[in-house]
Amino acid sequence: MIRDHEIAQLIQHEDRRQRRGLELIASENYVSEQVMAAAGSILTNKYAEGLPGKRYYGGCEWVDRLEQLAIDRLCTLFGAAWANVQPHSGAQANAAVMLAVLQPGDAILGFDLSHGGHLTHGSPVNFSGKLYKPHFYGVDKESGLIDWEKVALKAHEVRPKLMICGASAYSRDWNYVRLRQIADEVGAILMADISHPSGLIATGLLNHPFPHCHIVTSTTHKTLRGPRGGIIMMAKDFPNPMGVKNAKGELRNMSSLLDSGVFPGTQGGPLEHIIAAKAIAFGEALEPSYHQYTRQVKVNALALALAMTQRGYQIISGGTDNHLLLIDLRNKSCTGKAAEQALGKAHITINKNMVPFDTASPMITSGIRLGTPAITTRGLQESHMDQVADWIDRAIQGHDNDGVLKLIGQEVCALMEQLPLYVA
Repeated sequence: MIRDHEIAQLIQHEDRRQRRGLELIASENYVSEQVMAAAGSILTNKYAEGLPGKRYYGGCEWVDRLEQLAIDRLCTLFGAAWANVQPHSGAQANAAVMLAVLQPGDAILGFDLSHGGHLTHGSPVNFSGKLYKPHFYGVDKESGLIDWEKVALKAHEVRPKLMICGASAYSRDWNYVRLRQIADEVGAILMADISHPSGLIATGLLNHPFPHCHIVTSTTHKTLRGPRGGIIMMAKDFPNPMGVKNAKGELRNMSSLLDSGVFPGTQGGPLEHIIAAKAIAFGEALEPSYHQYTRQVKVNALALALAMTQRGYQIISGGTDNHLLLIDLRNKSCTGKAAEQALGKAHITINKNMVPFDTASPMITSGIRLGTPAITTRGLQESHMDQVADWIDRAIQGHDNDGVLKLIGQEVCALMEQLPLYVA
């Protein structure tokens, strides 16, 4: 029970927003009640710098077992041989990897943020673009797809020490086999950031980065449906190719460098209450019902893509292989910002998003991004997607008509009442 009235009231408002609305942000989801309970548990009191069995504090006997269980479940889920579950976020997981394998000024090659990449893959406003020398590949202007041979040409041109694959707004699968060939040709370490599609990968619905990628990072929310946090994994450990040695003059394994990249490299004590919540989510993802869930996420995304296309919307790359759609609104006379605001008034939460070769600023954008993880958790099926597309279309067409938006909002709330988020 929260006795701080102001905070309790704000939480209640957010609770009401989540229960009433249609959540279409591709990077959001709803955790189970047991995940939420662990995240708010007494474990928040425990400080535990270090790794299980190698702590700098006493009293860690139970959190050691808890964190090791999270590691074991994660390795089982993805077929990894090694994992670190301590990163507070996906951004910190990526920072830890870069700290472990790069020196300031080293060249990196990532997917361009303006084409659907991620801030931590080399953006000049982010640590990854400030500390390292970023280079980028993007999508073809006509097809909206990544041309792997152009990636190869770019890699041979810039000779990166780290190649990064993965995206926040790219709806197609990744050719990890070709990317590893390119990385080997230029002597680069290949890292896959699978933060968005990780759940679909874990259940075999998309190409798997193992064994092709040296290092894999991810968040634990989004399609994994866990608490907000990050993880790092490897299919197998190996001696680091940078030649870093320990105090005895022995070549350090990559796992040792990555562990050091997390602590003490980028953060102090791990959040053991969040690690407990991660462990529960990994356990849930190993259950048959989770496989059914991820299949429905993909089916819903395909159905929503079809319904939006039928209404004249241009989906970048022409469709989707995963859980999201990136839509160019320039043929609809509506900016991404205006669409986000209008849909918000209609109790539909989305995010404005730049599209490849955008002509608008990042704060305005020409596109929107839609995702199906949260609405699938809520219970929506492919049969609902035509209605969802109709609401989105009506809201965008009537983005300056509050009466239309209010009516759509009433319809949205009526459906959400039939699909309660958490049953009392």
